[in-house]
Amino acid sequence: MDRTGITTDQEGALEGVLVVYKEAGWTSHDVVAKIRRLLGGSKVGHAGTLDPSATGVLPILVGRATRIAEYLINWDKEYRAVLRLGETTDTQDATGQVLTRVDPCEVTEDVLQAVITRFRGVQQQLPPMYSAVKVGGQPLYKAARAGRTVEREERSIAIHQLEIVACDGRDVTLRIVCSKGTYIRTLCADIGQALGVGGHLHTLERCRVGPLSIEQAVTIHHIAGHLTTGTLHEQFISLDRLLFQLPAVVVNDEQAQRVLHGSPISPVGVEQLPSSPSTVVSVRLKNEAGQLLAIGTHDTDRVGSIRIRKVLSLLSH
Repeated sequence: MDRTGITTDQEGALEGVLVVYKEAGWTSHDVVAKIRRLLGGSKVGHAGTLDPSATGVLPILVGRATRIAEYLINWDKEYRAVLRLGETTDTQDATGQVLTRVDPCEVTEDVLQAVITRFRGVQQQLPPMYSAVKVGGQPLYKAARAGRTVEREERSIAIHQLEIVACDGRDVTLRIVCSKGTYIRTLCADIGQALGVGGHLHTLERCRVGPLSIEQAVTIHHIAGHLTTGTLHEQFISLDRLLFQLPAVVVNDEQAQRVLHGSPISPVGVEQLPSSPSTVVSVRLKNEAGQLLAIGTHDTDRVGSIRIRKVLSLLSH
């Protein structure tokens, strides 16, 4: 995925997505706040929270990119996780208090491989108490900190790939590709329980979010340096590139003005859009110069009609 495309708004402000490498000890909110200060108060958000102790890819949305977060959160994610066998903690990771200790020496790699096979594919996962999942309007972590356990419902997740990378004593390094909403620390705790020795997530690095990889990622320090040298725009990925999965519809100048006013349109060629099992398909609307104008929805039951959902351009009339 290249970095070409429009990276400034009509007033010249930087916008798009920065692939940031989050370092340990920072919350995702800390990263957002720091970048907002560096960019002089620009609108900044993120797509996909990482725990403070975790490191790796954190997509940072700047300017109008904050408006497309909902189209990015469904991307799959890839992690490199270290499962420590023989220890359970109250948080399911290394930040918590140790609850049990068992010698895992009897867990062979063959046994480990056999158990891990059971955790591939679509499955149900119980969100951990130390999480931001809300039950009754309150985040679970608040109840956990108060020493309470709250009844919660399992959620459907998908583990697309789960592989053993290395085994070093009680530490097992895993490569995991999974759907959104997957708690890796819960996965590690569940594997440990299935092995009969317990376990917790010792370290976690997110290597990829959708097409955004760790090889593209820059640290806060590097971002500050790019600002100083005037090269930060080179690090941004445009909204059009980020929405590559949405089919594109090109509109003429007259239709473009209707799009910018949020009015429905019926462009020529909409019937050429790829077929979809859904009756409503999200599309990118672009002008003849190739500039992204908006995101619309095409109702296949209403031939030719596209409703405007999000206007993303401020082109002059």
